[in-house]
Amino acid sequence: MRYALMLCCAMLALPVSAKPVSTVFSSDFEQAGLSQWRLLGDCQLTSELPRNGQGAVRCANGNNSLFSREALSEQGLLELWIMPESDLVSYRIQVLLSDRSTLDSAWQPVAVIEHQAGSSGYKAHRISIDDPGRKFLRLDIESQQGYVQLDDLQIERILLGTALHKNEQRIISGILDTLRRDQNFALQAESFRTLGTNYAAQLDVQRQYLEYANALHSGISLVLASSERNKMSNPMAYASFRAIINDTKRVSSQIQQARLNSMIKPFGDLVTATLNVVSAGTYSAFAEPFKSFLATSFDRSSYQNAGLSRSDRKFAEDNGLKIYQDAERFLSELERELQLVSQLDNELAVIQRAIEDYRKDLEKHLRETLLHASIVSSKENISKVLSKDENVRQKLIAAAAGNISLKAGTYLNDGNNTELIRFVLKTSELLDGMQRYKDGFNQITSGMLTYYERFERSVAPEQNPFTLKADRDAWENHARKARDYLKQSKDSFNKAYL
Repeated sequence: MRYALMLCCAMLALPVSAKPVSTVFSSDFEQAGLSQWRLLGDCQLTSELPRNGQGAVRCANGNNSLFSREALSEQGLLELWIMPESDLVSYRIQVLLSDRSTLDSAWQPVAVIEHQAGSSGYKAHRISIDDPGRKFLRLDIESQQGYVQLDDLQIERILLGTALHKNEQRIISGILDTLRRDQNFALQAESFRTLGTNYAAQLDVQRQYLEYANALHSGISLVLASSERNKMSNPMAYASFRAIINDTKRVSSQIQQARLNSMIKPFGDLVTATLNVVSAGTYSAFAEPFKSFLATSFDRSSYQNAGLSRSDRKFAEDNGLKIYQDAERFLSELERELQLVSQLDNELAVIQRAIEDYRKDLEKHLRETLLHASIVSSKENISKVLSKDENVRQKLIAAAAGNISLKAGTYLNDGNNTELIRFVLKTSELLDGMQRYKDGFNQITSGMLTYYERFERSVAPEQNPFTLKADRDAWENHARKARDYLKQSKDSFNKAYL
């Protein structure tokens, strides 16, 4: 995977470890089955292709709904794994909440999960519901061109940062309500101070998410796992291919041997067994010309005129067809492996671009946040926000909080209610804007979880594509190392970001 080289081996910035979270609802469709749900439509338990364990729930093509039988104490982060029947299937899942669990209740839409046709396999989805009330959960599932399977659904408790954001919204509403009733500064001063403090606290939240974005791909374990995965798609890693090369050289002239060495050079050194990254382009440029070269090398007119010994000519005559058939079989097995590696490569590239876009967009939002607080968005001040020195950060945060409070108070003292309302609404807009970045980060972590899942499945023992024992053993040797490195990387990812 060429993008594995982009994953820096040292952390660019160390993220703040994620706080422990508690699960308020979990449904893996195992022991409890569907007892936690009421159904509308054609959804049923299945033991075919669960993500984990022995069970999942399969919902037929069309419209179906799941209703939680019990009201949930609160809804925070919803994580759900979904698998379409094939890459032709698209689906749309609407998440709704209500005080009552009946079809005619006032169900409030809170989130939508969408997937376009084009990929298959289990995909992670993570969305913030963020409702502190005791509500029933409903999932409206619409799929086209086939069924979808759901597994491993869980909802975590609302995070403290989200609860603070809800409080910010109440503070802003209170300020605007009080302005309509009474313009006395004394009545507003405390609200302005609280607003400034909460607004400035968002700077630290932005810092944390920027650190996440900078460090998300930087684990050395993932680099090592990718390295082992690359070796598994390199023909030089397998004894049968090396034997084919040696047999072909035995019946080739010197100029043919030079041509053969040139063909296999992109894969590494046959003697030292150094293995290079194999791309789909490298393979496609090699496979068919190599088979043509083999056919020519073992053609009677070729080896009879290659200046070979009698025993080598006899070897070519007796084994040429079998060697060609072995090569064709091996290259077919290898192509399947390369397809899996290429898919993972492409998926990692998409995640890499998403992280870069996310980081640039969040940096822009950070500059806007500083400017609104009357702080110049210079490189120096950006560095202070991102500083490892907490005292440096706190001084700038305190300045931002004071500026917000002072500016609001100045508008009120001057009797400029129009500008005050505009200022408060802009403050609210910037506070609310962070929710978009939290949701964006959920999408990135969903992509990473899906990537880990597909990587893990691609190196499972049952995925071994080879026929000969020596090749199967070589594949498994690299796969075992890849699985170990991948587990280390996934555990670190879960601890740091989830």
